[in-house]
Amino acid sequence: MRIVVLGGGAVGAMVARRLAQERNDVVNVEQRLDRCELLEESLDAKIVHGNASSIRTLEQAGIGEAEMLIAVTSSDEANILGCLIAHRHSNVKIKVVRLRTHEVYRWKEIFESSRLKVDLVINPDQETAERILRVIGLPGISDVLEFAEGRVRLFGMNLEPDSWVVGKSMAELDRSSPPKNSLMAIIFRGRQTFIPRGGDRLQAGDHVYIVAPAAETESVFRFMGVPLPKQVERVFIVGGRQLGVEAALRLERQGVHVKLFENDLERCRKISTLVKSTVVVHGDGTDERVLIENAVEGVDAYLAVTPESEVNIIASLLSKRLGARKAVALVNRPDFLPLAQLLGINSSFSTRVAAVDRILQFVRQGHVLSVTTFREEEAEAIELLATPGSKYVGRSLREIRMPAGTVVGAIRRSSGEVLVPRGNTVIQSGDRVVFFCLESLVPYLESAFLKERRRGRR
Repeated sequence: MRIVVLGGGAVGAMVARRLAQERNDVVNVEQRLDRCELLEESLDAKIVHGNASSIRTLEQAGIGEAEMLIAVTSSDEANILGCLIAHRHSNVKIKVVRLRTHEVYRWKEIFESSRLKVDLVINPDQETAERILRVIGLPGISDVLEFAEGRVRLFGMNLEPDSWVVGKSMAELDRSSPPKNSLMAIIFRGRQTFIPRGGDRLQAGDHVYIVAPAAETESVFRFMGVPLPKQVERVFIVGGRQLGVEAALRLERQGVHVKLFENDLERCRKISTLVKSTVVVHGDGTDERVLIENAVEGVDAYLAVTPESEVNIIASLLSKRLGARKAVALVNRPDFLPLAQLLGINSSFSTRVAAVDRILQFVRQGHVLSVTTFREEEAEAIELLATPGSKYVGRSLREIRMPAGTVVGAIRRSSGEVLVPRGNTVIQSGDRVVFFCLESLVPYLESAFLKERRRGRR
C-alpha cells in the first residue's frame, strides 16, 4: 500500500517506521529541513521537504497514487487542509487526521456531514486522559489496558523490594495458587524486555504486566499484594493544556474535587470558562511551597501533564515526597519512559504513543482489533480476529510453533467466554486472540496468523 504521512515529528516518524517495516510504500512530508535530514537517516521511506498544506508539495509526495493519507503535523489547520487537498486532487480512499482542538467533536460532525470524508479523527489527549483515569484510583498499578471489548484486562505494576513475589520463579508462582485465568505476560527490567518462562525469576524494580479476565481483577490484586481500588476524592493536575483540561472535565463528571495549576494567567482565564467545579490555580504546580499551601499531602493523585517530560518526572517525584498517594507523569520522550519507572513514578503515559497505537490499529483494521505499544516500541500487545482461513484455527497452542518472545495472553470466544489459554487450548474461528510479543516480531506474527486466509483470497 502507498501511504503518505504528513508530519515528520515523533508521531509521524513512529508511524512511518512501523508501516515501512510492514512493507508498505511510505512517503513522509516534513517542513523542517533539519528534521528531514534526520528522517532520511532513520526511515526506510521517501522524505519530501515541504509544507503539508501545499498542493505542490503533496503532488511531489505522489498523493495522486496514494491509497492512504495520515495527517499528523503539529498544526490542526495543516492536517485538515492536507485532507482537503487529497480529497480534491487525488483518489485517496482512506484519510486519517490528528486534531488537538477541544472542538474535535464538532469537527467530527463536520466531516460526517460534508463531502470531505475523513475515516478516522484522532485526539490523543482524549485517549490518554481515558487511560490515566483508569489507574488514578489504583495506588499499586501503573497501567490498565483493555482488550476484547473490555472483557480482558492487562495490569502493569512495579515490584517493590518488599513484595512477596520478588525472587520467585514463574514456576514457583504457578504453584502458589494464582487466579486460574491469569498470566504474567511481559517483564521490563531496566533496558531489557522479555516474555517470561518457567525458570525466570522476578527481581525488585521489575515492571511486570499481568493479563486476566476483567471479572478477576481483585483476585489478581490480592495475589500480587497490591492495594485494592479506592474511591478517588481529590486530584491535583499540573498543566493547563488540552490534556489537563480533558482530565479535569472527566474527573468533574465523576464528582472528584480537582485543582488545576497553570502558570499562564491568560490560559487560566480561558480554562475557567471551560470547567465547572475545578479550582484553577494561577501558580507553579511543581513548586514545593505552592503544593504545600494547597494541601498536597494525602491527595489521591497528582497528574503532571505539562509539555515538558523532564518537568513532569521531577514534579511527580516531588509530589510523592510531599505525600501524594499516586503520581502520574506525561512522558512524551520515549527514551525517558524506562527512567520514569526506575525512579519509582507510579504511572507514565505518552500522548504520542497513544496516537501511534490508534493509527496502527486503524491501518490494520479488519483482522487487527487493537494495538498497544510498550515503552520505546520494545513490545506490543496485538488483538487479532481468528478467521476461518487462518492456519491457527482448529489447532492447539502446543501444536503451533510461535517464535521465542511471543505468547498468547488471552482468548475471548465468540460465545463470550474469556480464558487465559494453556497448551491444550484450541483456537476457534471467531476468537479474539490477544498476543504479547517483542516489537520486532509483530510483522511475522501478523502475516503468519493470516497467511492461509490471504492465500484463500487469491
